[in-house]
Amino acid sequence: MARKKKGSAEQGTISIHTENIFPIIKKWLYSDKEIFLRELVSNGVDAIRKLQHVNLVEGLQLAEEYSVEVAIDAEAGTLAVRDNGIGMDADEVRRYINQIAFSSAEEFLEKYKDLKEQSQIIGHFGLGFYSAFMVAGTVEIRTRSYREGSMGVHWRCDGTTSYTLEEIELAQRGTEVILHLTDDEREFLDPVRVRQVLARYCGYLPVAIRLAGETVNDSAPLWTRPPGETGDEDYQAFYRKLYPLADPPLFWIHLNIDYPFNLKGILYFPRLSTEFAAAESHIKLFCNQVFVTDNCPELIPEFLVPLQGCLDAPDLPLNVSRSMLQNEPQVRKIQEVVAGRVAGKLVDLAKSDRAAFSEIWKNISAFIKFGMMRDDKFFEKLREHVIFLLAGKQEWTTLAEYLERARDRHAGQVYYTTSEAAQATYLRLLRAQGIEAIVLDAPIDAHFLQFLEYKHQGVKFKRVDADVTDNLIEQDPAGELVAGDDGKSRNEQLRDLFAEKLAGEKLEVKVESLKDESVPAMLLTSEQGRRLQEMARFLGHGPDSDGQGRTLLINTANPVIRNLIAFHKQGRMADVDQLVAQVYDLAMLSCQAFDRERMERFLERSSQLLARIGPEDGKA
Repeated sequence: MARKKKGSAEQGTISIHTENIFPIIKKWLYSDKEIFLRELVSNGVDAIRKLQHVNLVEGLQLAEEYSVEVAIDAEAGTLAVRDNGIGMDADEVRRYINQIAFSSAEEFLEKYKDLKEQSQIIGHFGLGFYSAFMVAGTVEIRTRSYREGSMGVHWRCDGTTSYTLEEIELAQRGTEVILHLTDDEREFLDPVRVRQVLARYCGYLPVAIRLAGETVNDSAPLWTRPPGETGDEDYQAFYRKLYPLADPPLFWIHLNIDYPFNLKGILYFPRLSTEFAAAESHIKLFCNQVFVTDNCPELIPEFLVPLQGCLDAPDLPLNVSRSMLQNEPQVRKIQEVVAGRVAGKLVDLAKSDRAAFSEIWKNISAFIKFGMMRDDKFFEKLREHVIFLLAGKQEWTTLAEYLERARDRHAGQVYYTTSEAAQATYLRLLRAQGIEAIVLDAPIDAHFLQFLEYKHQGVKFKRVDADVTDNLIEQDPAGELVAGDDGKSRNEQLRDLFAEKLAGEKLEVKVESLKDESVPAMLLTSEQGRRLQEMARFLGHGPDSDGQGRTLLINTANPVIRNLIAFHKQGRMADVDQLVAQVYDLAMLSCQAFDRERMERFLERSSQLLARIGPEDGKA
């Protein structure tokens, strides 16, 4: 580069191969143009940190109140960022401004000229300072080094490859960057707009950031403090600051890790008002307290996507717009740390207060179950603490507790319901015999119970309408006696009757006398058959598998069935036909919604049967 002799303004060109570099900066960073202010302010903070380090190492007495000042001159059309940090001399300006940013510019342009993923370009090039040219036509630097006897330096560039550099008198140590904003960017002369950008990107920088003399940041955010020095109210207050309109969080974890990588932060599990509330990540990512992005799903396991809060990860490689993580094994390690800490927190909550944990579980169970199926380490930590709601009760149980209580009645067998309302008949029968059922009514539960069967060998899950346990059956010797000239027992005749009348329904008929006489018939679908049906429907083959594995259980203890047997003996076949159809429909209603045509037939038949009740039947 060309240089003039000492004492006059130096003029030169940054590089003979970079004629196209400024258009590239403007093009690739234009969508995030406001980040120029973050870059300049964070550079000022870095300069102050360097001076503090020099103070410590060299024992200098340069201690004072450090700050970065942002000043607006609307009349001149300029925005300035000033710091009282380490400053630069002329050689350092040449090295850090003219050379470092544009080293290997030719290779840069050649390598990335055809790259489709635009956000990757800036990450391979030190262009933080030059983001100023996204909003400014001309940029000036006025700086003076902390070294005793240093002269001030004035650098100026109009957005081309030409610059001027000269020594000047400056009273104060530090650096001032002055942006002459273009006409299209005069929004950054509005103090309200500038304050908004500072609050977003610089709200937690460790040095005071001032606009018009007023500090606009919190230089000691909660995540930088030791966990032992913070209380619940501190965490709640910080959450309200991050998410002013949100309900209080369910729980939180405080990360403070310095090995094998640096990671600090506070993560909250929010109350989810809708299933769509967890559609995307809401973690705020910082790098040395500089805001990077509020969407960093790469750092959070996919099953913990509802997490909110902040992470400060200074070791992560980011592009200069800091909007994208580069490929980095550390990202996976951070995911593992987050998953492990969440699991540990849940174990602590489960052990300390079952009632409080159950309230949290209602909100998080789907995500935790998904995580257990995806991550073996996560599963192993939580396997003993998964809880299930007991049907008909406001009580929760672990799998181990349920199996222990069921050991004498149905060892290794877990009964569950997917709908307490639709399966109320089956639940009532079980409950009358002292048999418990758990509620598995979430979409993920169909997969989770199979996963649990795989992990807990010898344990089988059976829906309450899959079969009847021997505990529900009353021995009825009369049903096995020969009842007619055909040599068949009463139960066999009844079975054949229903099988004949319902021949088109593709089901098996079974006859038993239940201990509960209130229900005339129950429709049972074997656990294996129903799972196959669900899989077929998932694969788009649902209609072909309807009816497979279904059993109609006729309850001979029920008065309606006893009447049907009598009508059959009397030859009242019209009444028999109606009762068979009605009993079947009543059984079907507990597990399947009727279409309009079938519902109309059911209601018409019900009216006809009710109309046959004569005056004598209505007497008490």
